Amino acid sequence: MDEMLRILLTAILSGTVVSAIVGLVFKRKTEFITAEIKDEFERNMIRLKTGQQWKEKALTELYGPLNYHFTRTKKALGRYTDKNIYLEVNVFKDSNEKIRNLLLEKSYLIYPELTGDAEELITHYDVWLEQYHKLRVNPDPAEVAATFVFVQDLGFPFPRAAEEKFKHIYRELWTEVYES
Repeated sequence: MDEMLRILLTAILSGTVVSAIVGLVFKRKTEFITAEIKDEFERNMIRLKTGQQWKEKALTELYGPLNYHFTRTKKALGRYTDKNIYLEVNVFKDSNEKIRNLLLEKSYLIYPELTGDAEELITHYDVWLEQYHKLRVNPDPAEVAATFVFVQDLGFPFPRAAEEKFKHIYRELWTEVYES
């Protein structure tokens, strides 16, 4: 009986020691896996948060203001029936300069697929501002009577497709940021 008790105690103790060692190994492995999952989750959250922050920045600093300046000038064009210095100075010139400056100063927020469209818009606004200066700021007496400051006759029509692409991105970003 003593022999049986000793064998039983030895078996129980060895089983306990082996179970403790195996439990410790599994615990460490589980803690390691848990830490890896937590780190990966935190990295993904940072990526997601950074992407969301970029979208909000692009929306508030570039695409939103562009959208409203495009709309503003389009509506003013509908009211522009005769030489209207107020609309030229306070709407067209103001918005055209702001659109051009936004595209130049916030170019890092422009999606790569829109860079060609941005270049078209910048060129159009550069030529328009040059023509505005020529006709309104420092006019040649023969050109003072010009009714409108337009540049499409000079080969620089307004790039409507570019405007629509920027407006489309604005709507997509707005929906993604504020409706999701």
